[in-house]
Order: sequence, then C-alpha cells, then structure tokens
Amino acid sequence: MDYVKLIDKYYGGAPELRDILWRHSRLVADRCLRIVSHRPELHLDGVFVEEAAMLHDIGIFGTDAPDIYCFGSLPYICHGYFGGELLRGEGYELHARVCERHTGTGLSAALIERNGWPLPVGVYMPETLEEKLVCYADKFYSKTHPDREKSIEKVLKSLSKYGEDGVRRFLSWRDVFEPRSL
Repeated sequence: MDYVKLIDKYYGGAPELRDILWRHSRLVADRCLRIVSHRPELHLDGVFVEEAAMLHDIGIFGTDAPDIYCFGSLPYICHGYFGGELLRGEGYELHARVCERHTGTGLSAALIERNGWPLPVGVYMPETLEEKLVCYADKFYSKTHPDREKSIEKVLKSLSKYGEDGVRRFLSWRDVFEPRSL
C-alpha cells in the first residue's frame, strides 16, 4: 500500500488542503509509531498503523469545512464514513474501518440518533487495538492548529461534549497505550 499515492490521487489538485491533511496525519502517525515502539507487548502492526494513521482523514475533502479548505457537500461528521467508502473502493477494507471508526472515540448508534447525524446504520466504534490507537492518537491534534498538541485536559473537555462514555473510553485507552509509568 502506498499511502502517498492515495493522498496524491485525492488531494493532488488541492495543495492547501493536502498540506493540512498531511501535517495532521503525520503527527497522528508519529504518535502511533512512538506508542508501537514503547509497547511491544501489545503486538501492534506498526506498518498498518502508520498507513491507517496517514489515511484516517482521507475523506475530509468531501465535507463542508471551509476553514480547512474543504468545499464538499457532506457535513464534517461524515468524513470518516466517506473516507471509509473511498478506501473500500480502493480495496483496503481494514484501512476503511479505521476511517469509519476514528471520530470522537467512536460513534454509537444512540449518539448518532440523538444528534441526528446523517450517517448510514453501521459500526462506527473502534474494535481492534490498531483502530483504537489511531483514534486515540488523533485526539491530540486538530487540523485547524496542526502544530499544537492538545493537553489531556483539552482532549477530555472536547470529548465530554458527547457524553462521559467517550471520556471513559479515551482514558482506558491512555492506560493501555501510554500508562503513566512510561
């Protein structure tokens, strides 16, 4: 899998957006790879994690988020689903699952219904350790301020808007991926 080729395929004509996507995704991938390196006992697939982290936001161009040069028609909440469809169409099922499951700490059917989000019925909760790792690492970096790493406090505040379940999931992942003893 050549993630650079895929990014160029979908973002070649949008240099500002490609730069935002690349910088954000590289930060997420680098955090993931540090965790893979520090937690060998978890037996994480580092090659897959890097690819998935670099592609987790591949669907943002299809959304309406002008602040980050996205001029599509979908609500931003749909970027994971849309990216999953793109990668599935390219033959990358496992990478597609990471796209679909990285928003927040996963989107439950109840959360989707409660917020009236226009997502098809599906599984949007990370299941594998690799899916959880990309989702976890993503929370530390925004696309609007890509060079600022968010503190745990800011991450938790952001996640709390959608309920305490997401906060609890994130904290449980922190305990697995970055225990305080590291």
